[in-house]
Amino acid sequence: MIGTGLAGFIDHTLLRAETTAEDIERLCAEARQYGFIAVCVNGSWVRHARKLLAGSAVMVSSVAGFPLGAMAAESKCSETETAVLHGAHEIDVVLNIGRLKQGDDQYVLDELRGIVRAAAGQAVKVIIETCLLKDNEKIRACRLVVESGARFVKTSTGFSSGGATIEDVKLMRRTAGPNFGIKASGGIRDAQTAVAMIEAGATRLGTSSGVAIVKSVGSEPRA
Repeated sequence: MIGTGLAGFIDHTLLRAETTAEDIERLCAEARQYGFIAVCVNGSWVRHARKLLAGSAVMVSSVAGFPLGAMAAESKCSETETAVLHGAHEIDVVLNIGRLKQGDDQYVLDELRGIVRAAAGQAVKVIIETCLLKDNEKIRACRLVVESGARFVKTSTGFSSGGATIEDVKLMRRTAGPNFGIKASGGIRDAQTAVAMIEAGATRLGTSSGVAIVKSVGSEPRA
C-alpha cells in the first residue's frame, strides 16, 4: 500500500528564513529516523546537512532562484553551482514566471538549460508555481521543463498564494508523460492528501509535515 511507504516519497523540507543550525540538525535526524528520500534546505545549510546525513541514504536538495524565480539567469546558475559544490544531490529551482506569462518561452528554455548544465548531472526540479498560471501556461511550462533536460516539474514553492492541487498534478502528469518526475509541494499536511497526490501522478512530495504524515499511517522509525 502507498500509505505505509509514504516516507520514500517525501522531501522533508525546511526553508523558513529563521532556520537555525539546531533546526537543520532536527530535520536531518528525522529524515534518518523515518527514511525520507531527501531533505530540502536553503543553500547556506547544504554542507551542514550533508555532514549530518553522511552514511545514510537520505539525499540533500537545495533551492535556487527561490522563492520568486525573477532574478537573473546567471544568479540562478551560480546558486546551483555553489549548492552542487557544497554537496547537494538535487536542485529545486523556480522558473521565471513573468517571462513565461509574457510568452518568452525561449528565455525560459535557455535559462533552464543553463541551470541543468550548472547542476553537472545532479537532478533539477523546476517549480512552475501553478497558483499563478492558467492551464495553458502550466502546459507550456511543463513542456519547457521536459525539453530543458530537468528531471522533475514541481507545483509550488509554498510561499505564494496557493499550493499543490490534485487537478494540477493530473495536468502535469498528462503533459509531461508517464515517466517524468512530478513533485507536489505546498499544503500537503496529512496522509490523505499525500496519498491523493501520489495517486494523481506525483512521484515526490515536498512537505514540512512529513513526520506527522508517516506517523498517522503507522510507519515505524528506522533503527
